[in-house]
Amino acid sequence: MKEEKRITKLLAPAGSPACALAAFDAGADAIYCGLAKFNARERGENFSPEVLAKVIQYAHSIGRKVYITFNTLIKESELPSVVEHLALLEKLDADALIVQDLGVLRLIREYFPNIEIHASTQMGIHNSLGVKWAEKAGVERVILERQITMDELKTIRKSTNLELEVFIHGALCCSLSGQCLFSSYLGGYSGNRGRCKQPCRRRFFSNKGNGFFFSPQDLCTIDLVPQLRDMGIDSLKIEGRLRQADYVYNVVSAYRMILDTPTDKLTPAIMGEARRLLSKSCGRKWSHGFFSEESMKNLISHDNIGSAGMLCGDVADVADNGFYFVAKKKIHVGDRLRIQPHTGDDGPAMTVTKMFVDNKDVKKATVGQMVFVCYDREVPLRGVIYKIGESFKDYNSRLESLKEVRRKLDLQVAISQNLIQVKTCNTLKEITWEKAINLEKAAKHPLNAEKTRSEFACVDSNEFALGNISISIDGEYFMPGAVFKELRREFYSKVKSELQAEDIIDSTSEALAKFYFDYKRIIPEYAKVEPNSETLALKVNGETPGNRKARKAISIFDFNKETNQVILPEFTPESRIETLKKAIKIAYESGIRSFRIASIFELELFADYRDVELVATFPLPVCNSMAVMELQSCGVSRVLGHVELDRKSLEELRDKSVLPLEVYRYGRVVLLNSRAAISIDGVIKDARNNKFVVKKDNRSRLTRIYPEEIVSIPRIDKTFDYYDLQNANWNAKETSAFNFDLDLL
Repeated sequence: MKEEKRITKLLAPAGSPACALAAFDAGADAIYCGLAKFNARERGENFSPEVLAKVIQYAHSIGRKVYITFNTLIKESELPSVVEHLALLEKLDADALIVQDLGVLRLIREYFPNIEIHASTQMGIHNSLGVKWAEKAGVERVILERQITMDELKTIRKSTNLELEVFIHGALCCSLSGQCLFSSYLGGYSGNRGRCKQPCRRRFFSNKGNGFFFSPQDLCTIDLVPQLRDMGIDSLKIEGRLRQADYVYNVVSAYRMILDTPTDKLTPAIMGEARRLLSKSCGRKWSHGFFSEESMKNLISHDNIGSAGMLCGDVADVADNGFYFVAKKKIHVGDRLRIQPHTGDDGPAMTVTKMFVDNKDVKKATVGQMVFVCYDREVPLRGVIYKIGESFKDYNSRLESLKEVRRKLDLQVAISQNLIQVKTCNTLKEITWEKAINLEKAAKHPLNAEKTRSEFACVDSNEFALGNISISIDGEYFMPGAVFKELRREFYSKVKSELQAEDIIDSTSEALAKFYFDYKRIIPEYAKVEPNSETLALKVNGETPGNRKARKAISIFDFNKETNQVILPEFTPESRIETLKKAIKIAYESGIRSFRIASIFELELFADYRDVELVATFPLPVCNSMAVMELQSCGVSRVLGHVELDRKSLEELRDKSVLPLEVYRYGRVVLLNSRAAISIDGVIKDARNNKFVVKKDNRSRLTRIYPEEIVSIPRIDKTFDYYDLQNANWNAKETSAFNFDLDLL
């Protein structure tokens, strides 16, 4: 059978309801957005449930889709709230949820199976084995790791029929997705929980020079769209949920133009117009991101400040009610500005509501004029001023006019030659309506389920809409359209006269009750105190302090006769999969039976090994008991609690974990992991005198950033100890408790 050609869709960010409307106006096939909790952009405006419901209903009325970001790591104590949110999102009829946490994936699959699951880029899936695992786990679309090349993408596409999505435009993180602890380390503001403070955008200092060593250029692939479309990538994703409606409209319009133009019709004039639209989006310098080896080499220009926007000037002076600067670009009332300190730290952002030139109130200022912008907050003197958005039309009236959400009515329809019967299925009072009919046998175009569903979807009501419908037709009959319309009207007339919206039964209540029942019955697997309760992760020819009976773990590429556990790499590009498979085979044949899994794809490597122990280890995050259960179902027999968890969260995880729990007690944690070329190594520090170590690994071709301090935390009762000496020495003097004594945000 000939494979159906894939139609590439355009997915736009919507950090606010106005951005959602702007995206649809510009031609987005779908948007992604989030509620106030459990999404990776909690700093954004986001949506209330009431407004989100209206936006989803509006999107469906024009044939578009809405995907909800649920892409953060979840602490054990948050699981009940997570389930309540999932129940709400199922009722709102979102088209899919974008998920990072393995526990959330399991909750959806077990209790809300009607919700479509998209694996977030934060899940870190970066090769064909990861996609294979995702398909088995019930995922319908994988949003791939941003740090894969075009050649790797082609190989992955050929390996699977699963839907694939890639980022095509917007800001880039320096770190591999889901593996950044930089912000979390500097005060507990976890980027994996939507609270990133972007320390990678700051200026850093070393005895080899200063600069913005971890601040990449923005991604722009407008010229790669034809190639991605021809490759059969299902969804092209634009980054920007912290951006405003003007950005969304301009960027979506540009990519829509190129996506809709056949390759042989794509002229320089069309490409030029698309680039002109993109130039209005006020971002950083453009690049191809990680799509090519060449781009990776030039992705970071350490001598450029890491701020996004169009350079407009420098703060010349400040007053109690505003600041002065000489305009280098036109400025209009309604434009949005950010004033960036030279440290690279976050600066204040504001919308220009009032400004003066020569003491005259003006609506715009031209290049070269001294401008005074009214602003009532502190502004850094000599801060660099960037335009990050332009004045744009107001969507408030359209948002206010969105229709109220209607309650979904589930129906059961049975049609025979002489009778039509319709029953409500999810109402407190069951309504049964039937009417005698006399249908003729169809010569052609017989009545079918699709036509029946379409007819009953036309609900003339402000309170009700069609939900699920089951249809039974006992033969091939002809139903005149006018007759069917009249029958449908009679049925809904009865519904409206006998039912209120409150009579609709909440179908999620059963799922909630089942979760709470199951959750209370979980029996934890406390670790026993044993002589070999320690695991030492060692460097090559490293020291072996502590308990001599402790298990000795080392990289799978470096094990020796003393090794009884090997550690798999956190990142394996497509070209290195066979090398890793061979290394596993050699280790197994050498007697190794314990393997530490650092990335979800590695579970696929052990399908043919029946007598091995698999341990989930850093940076594969395990934060809650549902994630533990998901890993257990994949053959894992022990887990390492996520290293950024605080004491309380680790203890709560231990008390519900169905597998023995390890705790990262000692070591130098990787804060950032990148394929980008980083022009510094050795010891660096930031403006606050926090010190870090940058190391380049020639084998993996990754650059890693570590804190100078060693993480050292107290023992937690009834857990196993994990000591990581791969990049640390024993008995270090400078130590840190990381988030252990904080409440992880």
